[in-house]
Amino acid sequence: MAKILIGKVALDIRNQLQSKVKTLINEYPDLRPGLAIVQAGDREDSNVYIRMKVKAAEEIGINAQHIRYPKTITQSQLLQEIKNLNDDTSIHGIIVQLPLDTEEKINSDLIVDTISKDKDVDGLTTISAGRLSHGLLEGGFLPCTPNGCMELIKRSGVQLAGATAVVLGRSKIVGTPMAELLKWHHCTVTTCHSKTANLPDVCSKADILVVGIGRPEFVKGSWVKPGACVIDCGINSIPDSTKKSGQRLVGDVDFNEVSKVASVITPVPGGVGPMTVAMLMQNTVIAAAKDIEIATSQTPKDISELASEIGLLTSEVDLYGKKKAKVSLKVLDRLRHQEDGKYVVVAGITPTPLGEGKSTTTIGLAQALGSQLKKNVFACVRQPSQGPTFGIKGGAAGGGYSQVIPMDEFNLHMTGDIHAITAANNLLAAQLDARMFHEGTQTDDALYGRLVPKIKGVREFSPIQINRLKKLGINKTNPDDLTEDEIRRFARLDIDPSTITWQRVLDTNDRFLRKITIGQSDTEKGKTRECQFDISVASEIMAVLALTTSMKDMRERLGKMVVASDNSGQPVTAEDLGVSGALTVLMKDAIRPNLMQTLEGTPVFCHAGPFANIAHGNSSILADKIGLKLVGSDGYVITEAGFGADIGMEKFFNIKCRYSGLSPGAVVLVATIRALKMHGGGPKVTPGAPLPSVYLQENLELVEKGFCNLEKQIKNGLIFGVPVVVAINSFSTDTVNELEKVKSMCTTAGAFDAVVCTHWAEGGKGAVDLGNAVINATKNKSHFKYLYDLEKPIEEKIRIIAREIYGAADVAFSEEAQTRIDRYKNQGFNDLPICMAKTHLSLTSDPNIKGAPTGFQLPIRDVRASIGAGFLYPIVGTMSTMPGLPTRPCFYDIDLNLETEEVEGLF
Repeated sequence: MAKILIGKVALDIRNQLQSKVKTLINEYPDLRPGLAIVQAGDREDSNVYIRMKVKAAEEIGINAQHIRYPKTITQSQLLQEIKNLNDDTSIHGIIVQLPLDTEEKINSDLIVDTISKDKDVDGLTTISAGRLSHGLLEGGFLPCTPNGCMELIKRSGVQLAGATAVVLGRSKIVGTPMAELLKWHHCTVTTCHSKTANLPDVCSKADILVVGIGRPEFVKGSWVKPGACVIDCGINSIPDSTKKSGQRLVGDVDFNEVSKVASVITPVPGGVGPMTVAMLMQNTVIAAAKDIEIATSQTPKDISELASEIGLLTSEVDLYGKKKAKVSLKVLDRLRHQEDGKYVVVAGITPTPLGEGKSTTTIGLAQALGSQLKKNVFACVRQPSQGPTFGIKGGAAGGGYSQVIPMDEFNLHMTGDIHAITAANNLLAAQLDARMFHEGTQTDDALYGRLVPKIKGVREFSPIQINRLKKLGINKTNPDDLTEDEIRRFARLDIDPSTITWQRVLDTNDRFLRKITIGQSDTEKGKTRECQFDISVASEIMAVLALTTSMKDMRERLGKMVVASDNSGQPVTAEDLGVSGALTVLMKDAIRPNLMQTLEGTPVFCHAGPFANIAHGNSSILADKIGLKLVGSDGYVITEAGFGADIGMEKFFNIKCRYSGLSPGAVVLVATIRALKMHGGGPKVTPGAPLPSVYLQENLELVEKGFCNLEKQIKNGLIFGVPVVVAINSFSTDTVNELEKVKSMCTTAGAFDAVVCTHWAEGGKGAVDLGNAVINATKNKSHFKYLYDLEKPIEEKIRIIAREIYGAADVAFSEEAQTRIDRYKNQGFNDLPICMAKTHLSLTSDPNIKGAPTGFQLPIRDVRASIGAGFLYPIVGTMSTMPGLPTRPCFYDIDLNLETEEVEGLF
């Protein structure tokens, strides 16, 4: 019989780690691996182990913090403290030790699962357990005691492959993960417990016997196969009058008996504690090294290098610093004969307040296709508004290992596009009110004289004024030839103030600007009126930017924007106000897509950011078109549609694709188990608050009930003749049964495929299966078709969307809505596509109604027009176009590191 020298093996591992830490610190002087040991309450047995861990950490070069909290700490307080440690970049590993008597008031599983997967050095979170169960032994963290036992078995010289192994005990810390480790090392494994029938007989067949059952000297010599390897994980205290303390420590194995039979055995009292500590230290060093790897990989390559890699000429790229650039529209002309790549839109099920990870999936899929599957690929996403970034939502660059970088530049200012939109929008608003003021305070002759002044004795119409004359049917070019009636018609727009729809904008959430009074200065001579501010991304100019196809097209669209009607009911446009040329000048740079990159160095176009409720909620046509040319016929452009598929995807097909002429090859529909449970009747969730337990535990019934929403969105995609691939964005709380159930239901509902994704945790690697599914889905020719013909009456187009996409029985138009519809028909706007303005949280008009209801009536309160953008937008319920700040906005956490000048807290 040979004893395994646990102390020697553990010391050898610690010495190796000490050497590795010295090497890391020499290469990265600012680095010191950090371990946080969180303890709630005060138990002496816990303190002994903690002292062992702290001492081992100090010897190796790890900065170990023993963080004590009183036993009275609440669950929510402890959760917040762990979240703070997750955000602490000096901490690479976190372990939590709870006293047994806190388990009634603290959910230990929830506490452990709150630890970031990148800091779970104990290897005990659901993510770590799930990885182990799938045989993913690399890239994550293995639980310390079982991993230590495996190291002992390997060093003992015992043959693992083909061996019969028995694990006695099924705890989450030792028994269950030990069995999984042995299985993936090619052993035939049986897991037993104290109630297993014929336990001695089962144990006697084991070549390898691992015991962690917590019962003193439970396993007898007669239970053990001669020559077996026995690993005793137990430490138990039993009475012993010969000891000063009156107690003696023994293992779960009767050492005196078993040592006579086994060929290899851990020494009495079965304490593999030194190996547990060694593996904990090893995981912490791995985490620190991984943190360096991530930080290094997050350093973007120079954008000029990326531009060259994707085939852009130097003359086609204007650099904005080293990490972002504007791309010239001339690329489209140069590559006009290049065949387009495959066009894929990412949409989602009806979202919940927590979000389902649509942006993250878009980026993760692009990374999978590019860095993993070696395809030419572009991701096309919207630029986020600074309002929500500083308000309640935070950044929108994706998340985890699937995001756009540099994320601070992505979320803040970028290349100034939103500022250009703000300036252009407000210039038009200023001209609108100024024109009404001047018309109200001047005679026809005075007004005409100022509009067409004599310069050096000569009057001339500007090109924009010539356009207005043509619109009025006046075929004269000499200002002195106009009659009095023609002068009046030319000079007076005669705007009806009650019909004004154009508002001022600001890219800040400011609830007190939702209704204001302007013109209160004495200089405005009593010309006051009530109006409001919208957020900048709600401006029609943003929608124009997203839907335009060229500089010429943008100039025309800006001119067509209707700001009000005159007193005879005719539309008044930006062209009538003479400002459309100036708007184009302000937007001349904004029209060019912004080039950035993902964490894995694949290209991203971030361009335009229209709201997905009152506008169409998609990034720009120009970005998609340029991307499709650059990737070539074998490449892929992944573009994201805002909110649920009933909103963003429907508008993508019926509005964006109409104006672009592009035909999509597939839909990727993002869903989560968590959201399906909510649609199935699960309790309400609030961002930032702990999740109700139903979302953390397996519940197939809720998942099946909530699948109706996902099924409806799958069918919505199929209506357009496009194959649908479901991306199940997996969380650590999802169970295998839940995921498999959803996959099965998706294919039954008509989805081309359904794939479980882990791109948030693993980047492109976690979306490889999704990438392959998309490749397969786009191999066949698309049968894409629109939902309705543009020539149908406005009411009928609205009714088709409500019935086919939402599941409504019919539509109810208010008197105001019908009046507007009649006006738009008279003004010649009937044949525009429809852009429904509706809550994104439900298929109905009520955000509280989840699932996929049918037979309801959809109320249309109003119908408005974005003529420049090219759509009518019916309003279902109340739509706020200016968000407000919450009690605790995101900016509480945002600051600038004055030493590194890096933005912190922007997530």
